[in-house]
Amino acid sequence: MKRILALLLLAVGLQQCSYSQTKQKPMSAESKKHPQYSHTDTSKVTMANDEWKKFLPADVYAVAREKGTERPWSSQLEGNKEKGTYYCAVCGNPLFVSDTKFESGCGWPSFYEPVSKGSIIYTPDHTYGMERTEVQCGRCKSHLGHVFDDGPPPTHLRYCINGVVLDFKKAQAAEATYNKQ
Repeated sequence: MKRILALLLLAVGLQQCSYSQTKQKPMSAESKKHPQYSHTDTSKVTMANDEWKKFLPADVYAVAREKGTERPWSSQLEGNKEKGTYYCAVCGNPLFVSDTKFESGCGWPSFYEPVSKGSIIYTPDHTYGMERTEVQCGRCKSHLGHVFDDGPPPTHLRYCINGVVLDFKKAQAAEATYNKQ
């Protein structure tokens, strides 16, 4: 069943992917110039897509704002095993900690639990004739990926997230951000 799901997701990912076929690099600090980007601000961010387009790299915009999907196994974060925190690459909202990341074999970074209940928004997704649950950033409503009920204990959930919409900070750097609050 997991193999069939992975193949189906692969087909959808290839169909939706409209940007570079090379491995995506995490966004640089230079590309995050909009004032709403923050790892500590929890206020909601509402900005029109034409405004987001001015700040976001094309690959991030395609996934986050147009609900695209990056090519499987194209994210450098998919195989990342370092300790730290994963943030929304669009607004900086904390989404997942590395302790909840696991190897699912689906081709995208996978987690079994978000940082908090408010860090993620869940919406029904009926595209491509499938019944799925889309996950969006709880702060800026950017598309992140989908959640499935075939993950490991304790939640048995698999948050299948596009790596291009994730930023990662190593544990010491993430702790320094939180200690500044």
